[in-house]
Amino acid sequence: MNKSTLALAVAVGVLAQQAGAAGFIEDSKASVSSRTLYFDNDNREGGADQRETATGLKFDYKSGFTQGVVGFGIDAQALVGIHLDGGKGQHPNSNTFVPSDTDGSAVHNWSRLSGNVKALFSKTEAHLGGALAPNLPILVASDGRLLPQTFEGGTITSKDLDNVTFNAGQLEHAVGRASSNRTGLAVSGGTEESNQFRYAGADWKVTKDLTLQYYYANLQDYYKQHFLGAVHVFPITEGQSFKTDLRYFDSSSDGRNGDAGYDFDNNGGYAKEQGVVDNKTWSAMFTYSLGGSAFMLGHQQVGDDGGFVYLNQGSVLDGNGRNEGAGGSSFYLFTDSMINGFVRAGENTTFGQYSYDFTGLGVPGLKAAVAYLHGENIKSTTAGGSDSSEWERDMRLDYVVQQGALKGFGTTLRHGSYRGTGSGSGADRDQTRLIFNYTYNFM
Repeated sequence: MNKSTLALAVAVGVLAQQAGAAGFIEDSKASVSSRTLYFDNDNREGGADQRETATGLKFDYKSGFTQGVVGFGIDAQALVGIHLDGGKGQHPNSNTFVPSDTDGSAVHNWSRLSGNVKALFSKTEAHLGGALAPNLPILVASDGRLLPQTFEGGTITSKDLDNVTFNAGQLEHAVGRASSNRTGLAVSGGTEESNQFRYAGADWKVTKDLTLQYYYANLQDYYKQHFLGAVHVFPITEGQSFKTDLRYFDSSSDGRNGDAGYDFDNNGGYAKEQGVVDNKTWSAMFTYSLGGSAFMLGHQQVGDDGGFVYLNQGSVLDGNGRNEGAGGSSFYLFTDSMINGFVRAGENTTFGQYSYDFTGLGVPGLKAAVAYLHGENIKSTTAGGSDSSEWERDMRLDYVVQQGALKGFGTTLRHGSYRGTGSGSGADRDQTRLIFNYTYNFM
């Protein structure tokens, strides 16, 4: 029994005696969510294509807190994935959508159960368990496929100081989007697991329009990372505003980084020192909003000494030798797009997006967006030049039913195209996703 399961079992036993306490039950929330996803990955250069459909079910229970100076509670989560269509030949053996069986085909279903115990003192909240999903500049839990990525460890969030939110924690394992099993933590290319990712930082709301951020993170034996951020919204008139979002990352090696097994592949790009983390990345985004329209334009610069680094996890084999796929990761950059990341050494990326909310035209719940990213000056792995470039175009259409028996039922259609030139770019491909979401709240 792993620590998160044991902690949840102990907590349930203790809290059962206080289940009637005001707050614990009254403030509880329970829901069941379903997500059906059609995933089509078309490799334009002749590689194996992927066309699959699956449904994911997620049960979430979040209790309130018991009474007293320190309140206690529990969170529980059950996840089930069911493969619907797409057999051998249309299912890559290692992917982040559906786990693979021993013969290379997709498994029929997979599942996992996890939970957290939690405590509340004043405005400080602590969570311990295996159903953690941080959303911070130095770590973004990925929810870009059928089931969400979750982490095991402990986190603390405090709002005791007015206008400041402090976050700290230590994570030890993760469960990927297409997996039932937990793994240790690593970076892209790393084959040795680290069981210690520590972080601390704060968001300071200086004024109602300006927020400043600082975070520090350390993945033992892989990297140390500092983050600075600033977000400012300038209201022009009612329904009109200008937003500025600035982000800066400074990453360096830690411990055994660069030794065999503790390598960083620098996202398949150039590295000043092979396998070693050494990167500075800055980005800036500006958004002008007017009514239902939003125009965004930005630029990102990845340092010349190596690629941008972020927390990752490797492939997993279950007890039957089935490949459960790579964990799949997200990161806090504007270029974390549908297909590509634009995070190789030396890469300069200019990006823009136009989005529109149709509420003003009498169609509430309907939204559309189109984005374009162009990266250039990607350094070759031999540092012999920077002639590689790449671009991606993403389109998205969302609709959520606003009333009636299907209120809350959401549909999303996404399509992306990626093309690259030169040795530093990836393989050309088109990708389409059709997603149906629905959540039913019990309490």
